[in-house]
Amino acid sequence: MAQLHEYQAKQILAKHGIIIPKGKVVKTPFEAKKATQEIGGEVVVKAQIHSTSRAASGGIRFASSPEETEVIASEMIGKTIAGNLCEKVLVDEKAEIEKEFYLGFIIDDRLKRPTLLFSDSGGSGIEDRADSMKTLVCSIRKEPTVEEIKTICNDDENIAEILQKLYRVAKATEARTAEINPLALLKDGRLVALDSRISVDDYAVFRHEDLGIEIARELGHAPTKLERIAWEIEKTDFRGTYFFVEILEQDKDSIKIGFHGAGGGGSMASLDAAKRQGLSPACYVDTSGNPPASKVYRAAKIILSIPNIKGYFMSGSGVASQEQFGLARAILKAFREARPEIPAVLRLGGNGEDYAKELVDKFSVDLPAPMEAYQKRHSAEFCAGRLKEMIEGFSLQRYRDTETEKSVPSVLNDDLKSKTEKYNFKTRTGTIHFNHSKFDKDSTTKIVESCPVKILKASENNKPVLAISEEEAQKGKCIECLACEFKDWENKIGGVEIEFPISI
Repeated sequence: MAQLHEYQAKQILAKHGIIIPKGKVVKTPFEAKKATQEIGGEVVVKAQIHSTSRAASGGIRFASSPEETEVIASEMIGKTIAGNLCEKVLVDEKAEIEKEFYLGFIIDDRLKRPTLLFSDSGGSGIEDRADSMKTLVCSIRKEPTVEEIKTICNDDENIAEILQKLYRVAKATEARTAEINPLALLKDGRLVALDSRISVDDYAVFRHEDLGIEIARELGHAPTKLERIAWEIEKTDFRGTYFFVEILEQDKDSIKIGFHGAGGGGSMASLDAAKRQGLSPACYVDTSGNPPASKVYRAAKIILSIPNIKGYFMSGSGVASQEQFGLARAILKAFREARPEIPAVLRLGGNGEDYAKELVDKFSVDLPAPMEAYQKRHSAEFCAGRLKEMIEGFSLQRYRDTETEKSVPSVLNDDLKSKTEKYNFKTRTGTIHFNHSKFDKDSTTKIVESCPVKILKASENNKPVLAISEEEAQKGKCIECLACEFKDWENKIGGVEIEFPISI
């Protein structure tokens, strides 16, 4: 779910007629000082981060003057609070509270119904007072009436009306959850929403550009640069899944690695196996649902750009239906381009795992550091342990000394750009280049036959060309599987290069 910041949620509440405190969201300490002057009186300064423990982590503080607000804001903005980078603070007028309530909306997964929640004991620690919660399961076809809602909120019509408005907020934003905590009864008799959280359904985000959601994921922290890059890949390419999240808090006593899963449950189990072996994943990545090699390649390139990782661990369920040789090709291409000086272990269990292991054994021999491939008979625990052994025993110089005679063709071929006999065509997310000066009848036949979807043919002068239109190739007839490039490397032709651009 994509979570909105407090200030965004409260702005939506206000549009639906729910009273919120006078306040302003700011990005600098000076703006915070100015906002306090405009509000007048005492204020509360609230870090705009995705965390339920802001108060305990120093993310909610009170100020009695503009100068004090400026100091507090300077201690929040740009700092990490509860594991999250604080980029903005909300300066709200301080409320004189008489009583606090909790109001909520959820989609009940078990009942498959929208459900309203109410507690007359709101505020911090509401999770520990779950037994005080009253619920109203709603129809999926009609809005609950105020009279119906009154049955769960002490027959208070004013609160029932606000809870009905919260229902409308959730419906308008396609939220999975929406809450006001606390809804405060002030000493002047007003009911005011002092805090709010709204989480929008991931699959509805594209319909709500006005909400300003950067990434349709509940990350638990402000999106990082790499998470933004990864989301740009995922949001427009629906061929399989690519989930990427950085793990910002690292165990200082563990070994930092890049983690790459392939299949939800198996990925999580493999992540746990890595942790048990004393490895500290710097990211959680899942490429599943049989994504194209181009998508997995970009995932690998992003993982390899994480600073200071000591190893790379790819492991899925071990019995996946997705093509393991597609994973192998993508990761090998990424490694052969990036040339990272770190060991890697790939657990390639599933469809085509034997061929996938052959690819790794053949095309990893001259990488700057060792890469080993294992199959479904090898557990995630074993593979994680093997990576740890490789990292601890890896000496770059010793490895170079023993690997000098091994060689496979280079990934990048300067001839492809310098020669005049170029032929290229666009794929959905990249470009395939052929240097026709490198091909004869035999090599052309090998490249044409390597294409699993048969979109290539030999031209009249025996050069590989499209057997379909360029438009069809770009719209998806080329499945971006990397087969032709690997066949080129295998036969040392030097005439194929595939480019999948990514800005890291």
